[in-house]
This record gives sequence, structure tokens and C-alpha cells, in this order.
Amino acid sequence: MADFFYFEILPFIRTWFWIPLSIIYIGIIVTILIENRHPNKTISWILVILALPIVGIALYYLFGQKFLKVKSFREKNTDLFKIFSSYWEENSEQFRKNLTLVEEKIGPLHKVFKYLMLQKVSPPCLNNEVELLINGNEKFPKLIEHLKKAKYSILMEYYIFELDHIGKEIIELLISKAREGLEVKLLVDGFGSPQLSRKLSKLEKAGVECEVFLPVSITSLANSNYRNHRKLCVIDGEVGFLGGINISDRYINKDNHPFIWRDTSVMVRGSVLDRMQKSFWHDWIFSGGKPYTPKKYIPQEFASDSDSTFVAMVNSDPGSPSPYNLEALLVAISEAREEIQLCTPYFIPSDELTSALQIAAGLGVKVRLMLPEKGDSYIVQHASMSFLKPLLIKGVEVYLYKEGFLHAKTALIDGKLAFVGTVNLDTRSFFINFESSLVIVDEKLCAELQEQFEKDMLKSYKLDIDGWMGRSKWNRGLDSVCRLFAPLL
Repeated sequence: MADFFYFEILPFIRTWFWIPLSIIYIGIIVTILIENRHPNKTISWILVILALPIVGIALYYLFGQKFLKVKSFREKNTDLFKIFSSYWEENSEQFRKNLTLVEEKIGPLHKVFKYLMLQKVSPPCLNNEVELLINGNEKFPKLIEHLKKAKYSILMEYYIFELDHIGKEIIELLISKAREGLEVKLLVDGFGSPQLSRKLSKLEKAGVECEVFLPVSITSLANSNYRNHRKLCVIDGEVGFLGGINISDRYINKDNHPFIWRDTSVMVRGSVLDRMQKSFWHDWIFSGGKPYTPKKYIPQEFASDSDSTFVAMVNSDPGSPSPYNLEALLVAISEAREEIQLCTPYFIPSDELTSALQIAAGLGVKVRLMLPEKGDSYIVQHASMSFLKPLLIKGVEVYLYKEGFLHAKTALIDGKLAFVGTVNLDTRSFFINFESSLVIVDEKLCAELQEQFEKDMLKSYKLDIDGWMGRSKWNRGLDSVCRLFAPLL
């Protein structure tokens, strides 16, 4: 039998292996083509598959499959959206009145809210209070304070939930509140929180309801490309938290995390919490959780004047009809007249975003972009640098944050309109991840964001075109090579 294998089967395989392999390659390439992706992404995947035999196919299986997954996401989104369709019909007239109030306050920038309303992404929510939170040192004490005060319900959804000091403290609070009879639901991402995902039995035994978003296993490695990057918490339907800060000691910048993280979240009260609770409900059902009626829902409230704090919540995911977080930002950039400030840890912009920023700068709008000097991904950092040259030539001011890792995801337009959320300025956040951001009109919060940006500028250095060109040819070459992978990052 062994002789038959070595002298008959093995020579046959060596001679003809290219036929089934070619069929596999052709099948994958045809699949990529019929998915009608962006041409850059299509070409990138084809190059990876052809340049890296076998390995390229494995990478495509793990990270590149799109068609069936996105189709299933869209079907789920459609089914869940139907549940809330009457909500839009019943309140459409009031939403239009709210939009008029937004226009009175911020002029043309109100088109961001108009777009989100007409696309049925989010109504313009009035009667809100917002508080800016910088780093975990400001967020976690307030989060823990409100968790301790909770009387009805706790809804938590996080990409990263680590079992370190702050994570264990919050876990014990969730268990305590569940034992008191509160409705406690915890949703974590299977890729971002692997340790906690494997240790949910203790919480479930205590009465905490838990779900893992797209669990990652040997048989479902392809799921790892689609992540729930949201960081959201709603307590008693009265107070909520949303932004870039995960549950981790790294955001407190203790001695055991010497690499300083600079991040931003907001604490909110008011009518937008209705939208935040609906968002959590959607993700809970999407992840396989049982449908539920919250113990306490904050009702949609309406204001009668333009002094209110206006907030809209923008959700987007790979199954969304459009990349709403990207498009809402594009609307804001197109209506900017004075200044655009952007903070992001990763800058892999779409062509649309690059063009919008160049056009704004060309029209005389001051455009300031802040990135970390050193990121947590070597490839992404170099790829990000490759996108800066045309912006610098056009007059965009670029600042590289030196003190640590800038992880904040914020935008401030004309000092009037703020974006705070989980959305990086990269293709993954815009098109692949499940993301959320709050669009906020509040004078105090916008002033605080302006002040924080200026503080961060003091810890940054300004990169001009001479500085970019003055870097070594090796680094600029690495930028170009890493950029080839940008559509896949």
C-alpha cells in the first residue's frame, strides 16, 4: 500500500496538483469580482491571493469573505428595522419640527441631522445633557457611581472588557445588582473580549444575562473580521455612556500600563437614551439574545425652543444600507465654514473622506488632523502616514501626539457640532465594524473639546510636507508597501 502511494499516487499529485488549485483560485477570484466591492479592495485581495499561494487563500477565508455574511447582516437589519417602523411614522411631524430648531441654532450644519432623519438612522433628539469625559480617570468613577445607584436595569455593550482591576470591580457590581433583582444584560465582543467570553458562567449563575457577539472558534474564524466595536452603557434608562473607552485599566494610565492612552467618552442624559436603548436591543437580538421589554424605557421627549442640547445617534455596520458614520461626517465637512478638528488613532481614509478634507482645505477652511506619533499597529501606522502627503500639500495641518497613544475618536466642526464615538477614520470602522457615534450640539461640550484639542497640541508636534518628505526613504517605502494592504485593514 505504501509503495502504491509513493510510486503511483504521489507522482500523480505532483504532476496534476495545479488543476484543482487553479480551479480553487479561479473560483475565489470570480467570487471576489461578483461581490462588486470597491475596485481598490478587489485588486488588493486578488494580489494577496496570487502573491501568497495557499496563505492568500487562508487569509481570504479568515478575513475577506463578504457576500454571504453581509447578506445575512442586511436581512437581520431589515427584520429588526420593521419592528420600529411605526415609531418613525407616528413621530415624523415632530421630528421635522425638531429639525427646524436645530437649523435655527447651527445653520447649514443642521443638514447632518436632516440626513440622519431622512435615512431613518436617528431622529434629532432634544432635551439632553452631555458631559465630556477624558480617559478612564474621569469615566470609570462616574460609571461605577451610577452602577451602584441602579434600581431597574443595566445594559452594557463593550468591544474590550478585560478582567483586570477595573473590570473585576464592574463584574462584581453587575453580579450584586443582578442578585438584587435588577435587569442586567452584558454583551461583549467575541474577538475583543476573549477571556471574559470564556468565563461568563459565574455571571449567568448570579442572574446576569450574557451574550457574546459573533463568538470566534476554529469553525468560525471568518467571523473574526466582523467585530462589534461599540462601547455603550445605559443605566435605568436615565444615564448613558458612549465613546472610545473600553473596560480596561489601560485607560486609567496606572503604573502597570506605562504606555499612556488618551481617549474620550461622554455621559448623557435625556431623550437620546431612547435611541441608545433601541441600539442595545438591536445588538442583543442580533447576537442571539431573547427579545425583551426593558423594565424602564426613557420616553422620547420634545422641546419647544432652540436652547436644548441636540443629539443624534449614528449606528453603522456591514449590513447597513449605507456607511452612515462616514456619510454623516462627510455632510458635516461639506458644510464647514471655519474649522474642522479630527482626532483618530488610525487613519486609513476612504477616497471620499480624503477628497472632502482636501476640498475643505482648498476652500480656506482650517483643517486640523491629530494622530498618534506611535500606534499599536506597525502596518496601520505606516499605512496611515502614506495618506498624509496629499493632505499636507493641500494645507491640512497634521499633528502627531507624542505623550502616548491617542485613542480618541472625535470631530469638531466650526466649534458648533461635535462627533464623539467609537468610529476610527479608517475603512474598517466605516465599512466592516459595528460602530456608534453621537452627533452633539452643545456649546459647553464643544468648547471643552476645543480646549482639549489645544491641550493635546502642546503634547504633539506639527508635521509639514517638508517633514514628511524628510523622513528616510526606507520609512516612506514602508508607507507605500503597507498602503497596499490598506483596503484589507
